[in-house]
Amino acid sequence: MQYPWVCVFTEKKAVLVLSDGSAFFGKGFGALERRVGEIVFTTNMAGYEESLTDPSYAGQILVSTYPLIGNYGTGPAWRESDRIQVEGYAVREICAAPWHEKSASSLDKALAEAGIPGIFGIDTRELVRKIRDFGVMPACLSAYEKEEDIAELVSIARELDYSKINFVERVSVGEAKCYGEGSKKVVLLDFGAKMGIIRELVKRGCEVVAVPFNTSAEEVLSFEPDGVLVSNGPGDPALLSKESSEIGKLFGKLPLFGICLGNQLIAQAAGARTYKLKFGHRGGNHPVLDLRMGRVAITTQNHGYAVDEKTLPPLFRVTHTNLIDGTVEGIAHAELPVFAVQYHPEARPGPHDSKYLFDDFVAML
Repeated sequence: MQYPWVCVFTEKKAVLVLSDGSAFFGKGFGALERRVGEIVFTTNMAGYEESLTDPSYAGQILVSTYPLIGNYGTGPAWRESDRIQVEGYAVREICAAPWHEKSASSLDKALAEAGIPGIFGIDTRELVRKIRDFGVMPACLSAYEKEEDIAELVSIARELDYSKINFVERVSVGEAKCYGEGSKKVVLLDFGAKMGIIRELVKRGCEVVAVPFNTSAEEVLSFEPDGVLVSNGPGDPALLSKESSEIGKLFGKLPLFGICLGNQLIAQAAGARTYKLKFGHRGGNHPVLDLRMGRVAITTQNHGYAVDEKTLPPLFRVTHTNLIDGTVEGIAHAELPVFAVQYHPEARPGPHDSKYLFDDFVAML
């Protein structure tokens, strides 16, 4: 039986060029386009569409360490936003004939329709080792039919300064949007929120009002919410000092829960600083220790920045740490109902170890 979304790869060529001059030549899929972005990798073995549609990946070219991608196609059931957010996608091998009962198209077709280039047939192990050794860096990905000028692509990559671009402006909701019905109302400060966060709150009987990232504390309170969730999102939290200041005005007014970028923004609101990690944490297999319960959870993560523990004020304590590198994975106020985690408790397709955090938040409302 033939399916309408089966891929037929043409003679597209592709090259991924890093700002250090390295070039990885392979075959192209998706769109015949040039795109520039910060090169990062994820260790996820599944959930590629959730990753590709995660707004936290805005401005980045994603590399999958798992070698075979695309085997179950793509479809609305797996999306975390209304579009593909990455600038490009690099894989070892892409499945040419995917199948799943919920699949609507192939990965190749989905990227082509979104105008996003992909590259396969490269040594992703070598590429990931380079990122681990030298850190994330600007890159340019081109899927083409005619020959490319490599020197020109290197020059394009070197012009990018990821940390100076406010990608949150590009992914945040433009105006307030409501989801679900319930006896409790949560205002979601949308810095690039994944739909999984909204699903988990609605599942627990909450009405969710997603508002733009630059909504003031006064405007947030005008919705008369029972609590506020500060979402995940892309880019450098240091660019969002004004927004952090507004979040700080909500301390003591109502319960606050932060996820990923939300963790960093709540820390900044308290007076702490953040810093950029060498190659970040991205994947679904990161062990985190809950210092309060002495319990380990396997978590999904997607961030390139972390909270500097030494700069946290005395009333904030570290509640979770990363067991790989010791970085801060969660904080909480000693007296107020304010807490946050650096990882994603709404993780899709998993793991589900940390969904209890939504229960804890709803219990505060």
